[in-house]
Amino acid sequence: MITFQETIRPSADLRNHYNEISKQCREDNEVVIITVNGRGDTVSLSYEEYKRIKARMEILEILAEAEEDVRNGRVAPVSDTFDSLRAMLREG
Repeated sequence: MITFQETIRPSADLRNHYNEISKQCREDNEVVIITVNGRGDTVSLSYEEYKRIKARMEILEILAEAEEDVRNGRVAPVSDTFDSLRAMLREG
């Protein structure tokens, strides 16, 4: 399970203390929630953390598609799959 260290800061801090917020995200690996009028508005995180989250989401989407294939009977024996992959690699 992914857990984040979160900090909540008002939008004025984004304007007035951007470098500090950026450092929090990059060096301390924190997620900073920016509020407007006391309510959550946006989230700031490091680019590296964004890429990790995006990769995890892509994997989860692939797994969800695979589960749907299994539920709907769209499956093949593993040996057939590997035979197909080997044929594709030989052609490529």
